[in-house]
Amino acid sequence: MTDRVIDTNIVTVVGEIYSPSVFSHEMYGEGFYTFEIKVPRLSEYNDILPVTISERLIMDLDMNIGTVVKIEGQLRSYNKYVDGKNRLILTIFARDMSLCKEEVKNPNYIFLDGYICKPPVYRSTPFGREITDMLIAVNRPYNKSDYIPCIAWGRNARFSEKLKVGDHLKIWGRVQSREYQKKLRDDKVETRIAYEVSISKMEMSDENNKAAQ
Repeated sequence: MTDRVIDTNIVTVVGEIYSPSVFSHEMYGEGFYTFEIKVPRLSEYNDILPVTISERLIMDLDMNIGTVVKIEGQLRSYNKYVDGKNRLILTIFARDMSLCKEEVKNPNYIFLDGYICKPPVYRSTPFGREITDMLIAVNRPYNKSDYIPCIAWGRNARFSEKLKVGDHLKIWGRVQSREYQKKLRDDKVETRIAYEVSISKMEMSDENNKAAQ
């Protein structure tokens, strides 16, 4: 049963270790660490993504900044109490990590099989680009779920705009980081980083098997 659930959330990223590993927490006597990985896009921009990993997976690995690694795992979410509010925190939970010495055609891949849990929000950018924001719930063992922000573009955005809470979707894309400006009290502005899935392909899991690509 576990394998079936894991198959609903698959992430593979290849990139350089971007920050030192820092102890995060301990669970059942096993220590977990966090660090950031720099993953290249087709453009010159890089996504800086957070990773959580067990101490046993990094015990014999070179964890120096700049080391190129391949990470396979899941994109997970949890709530963190920050400044009096609950914030949704995303991290790539590594199930395997290895050194990577060869060029990889697709260094950033994610597959999700989940359900829309908030009404999609359609909008357009000042440059006329169509975007739909969605929040997808993906089930995992022990009655837990991960809540993953996703962005659809263009034709996929128009398709997503009509979807409803509870609709079952399969999504393919990449995990991306994005800076944004958050207005605080006293007219102060703070730069923050959001993590989300940029959708390249999506498919409805229903009898009609509607698809948008």
